[in-house]
Amino acid sequence: MGHPHLPTTEAAVTAIREIADAYRLEMTVTDDIGADRTSRRTASRVFTVLDADGSLPHEAYLELGGSPAVSVQLFPEDDAKITVDGVEFADVPRDAVPAFLRSVHGGLAHVKGRLFPPGQWLIVPLPGDETYKELISHGALSPWMARTLR
Repeated sequence: MGHPHLPTTEAAVTAIREIADAYRLEMTVTDDIGADRTSRRTASRVFTVLDADGSLPHEAYLELGGSPAVSVQLFPEDDAKITVDGVEFADVPRDAVPAFLRSVHGGLAHVKGRLFPPGQWLIVPLPGDETYKELISHGALSPWMARTLR
């Protein structure tokens, strides 16, 4: 895919900070470093402190100010969970996070309603025909989502 490779959580945090600066959004970061601090350690054995490459597992939780409310949880396993106004996008590849945020804050992300099956979806298009979509819980349209309804 056409995403720049973000080899570490730190590289992803730096890339997200640049996007926050570009869109003049406040950003808070909480870092959890070490196997005892990270939430998911599926790939490691019990009592394993270092990742396979010898580094400490590093997870970060970021919140971006403004509208929509966006939070990003970066996991050591090269993926992320992005929440946009309460709608969760799980298993987003870490390398796709910057493009995802640019789509949301750059006006490309939108809500699409359907009659059959009924529901409203938050759609986040990325460059190169990649699209993420999640069903919005009934009646959970935020003011930002309502403005993007197509």
